[in-house]
Amino acid sequence: MTEFWEENFVDKQEMWGNEPSKSAILTKDFFLENSVRNVLIPGIGYGRNAKVFKDNGIDVTGIEISKTAIELAYKNYRTDMDIYHGSVAEMPFDKKKYNGIFCYALIHLLDNDERKKLIKDCYNQLTENGYMFFTAITKQAPNFRKGKLISKDRYEFHKGAKIFYYDKESVKTEFEQFGLFEIKEVSENQPMFLIKCKKS
Repeated sequence: MTEFWEENFVDKQEMWGNEPSKSAILTKDFFLENSVRNVLIPGIGYGRNAKVFKDNGIDVTGIEISKTAIELAYKNYRTDMDIYHGSVAEMPFDKKKYNGIFCYALIHLLDNDERKKLIKDCYNQLTENGYMFFTAITKQAPNFRKGKLISKDRYEFHKGAKIFYYDKESVKTEFEQFGLFEIKEVSENQPMFLIKCKKS
């Protein structure tokens, strides 16, 4: 996975442009309304989604597997945020608790055990009454059931990228015990769920 993303960022640089995703904007609005002041972003990439939080006075800490992506984040955006270089599989990187966690288009790239660990690790780093929002690709995506079948609902269409496609049932199965309170459909470059959880 490290090699796959490093090669992609070296080759394609800011491959998704510099505008934040719709999900990041929706999350920023919710976080501001609910007094979230510091956010952890696992899989921060080159920082396009971090900027919308930073620009609204929210402190951001990131985790990123690609060294090139981290360099792009510091070059293009702000240097006054900590980004840990490593895989989310190695969480936690610090002992800090966060009011909010925003994890964009990452969880569906993991296998079953890795997804469980990421959700639990994120939940464990939330303050009481903190929120964690994930985006995950849905079965409405055009590539669902295309490519090599890896396991149930998980396919490898592009070499190196194994994707698990969610429906509402699988979201509930994985997130219900972690304070799930809403599943919102959002159209990004792919159909996504914006999965909202609160730690009580």
